Amino acid sequence: MKRGFFALIAAAALVCTGCAGSGAGAPSLDEVFVSRRSIRAYEAGRTISEAEVRELLTATQNAPSWANQQPSKYYVAIGEEKRNAVLELIGGNKSRVINAPVMIVSTFETGKSGFFRGQQVDAEGNLWGAYDNGLSNAYLILKARAMGFDTLIMGMRMADELRQLFDIPENEVILAVIALGYRDQEPKMPVHRPLDEIARFF
Repeated sequence: MKRGFFALIAAAALVCTGCAGSGAGAPSLDEVFVSRRSIRAYEAGRTISEAEVRELLTATQNAPSWANQQPSKYYVAIGEEKRNAVLELIGGNKSRVINAPVMIVSTFETGKSGFFRGQQVDAEGNLWGAYDNGLSNAYLILKARAMGFDTLIMGMRMADELRQLFDIPENEVILAVIALGYRDQEPKMPVHRPLDEIARFF
């Protein structure tokens, strides 16, 4: 009887181990792509821990950048006082993200991407820093969705006031503010342009 019981326990353990190894419950990359949306209404009363935000931002460090310069920086308003202060600096988006528990200010250091030994290497110059920051932000919002969170990248921001609020150095460009929270709506899939309008094959 005991042998049969322990055999059953062992079999169950093997099944569970197989499930964990197959990544059961984790969304596929395609599922992350399809379910990620720009969310403009967030659930009230829900929180996100500092440890979870650290995991999220660690993922952004895998994003490619010019010569591995890693120009992107993030300033995280996770405490109520700083979060409320950021809400006053994002214009009309305040009402859309007022219940998002975290606000992340995204910047990039100038003079890194697009430069070699301090010299600009092409006409784009610091635009490469913005490009790299965009790649990093893409990793951020996709990782957020994989973790069950939602985001809104906001271009409306009072840069001078944000710089003062977070003591952001002058050599960093404040590119966006990203709201992080849990969706309180199920947005529709937007209409995408036909592939042949955005890609040409030769």
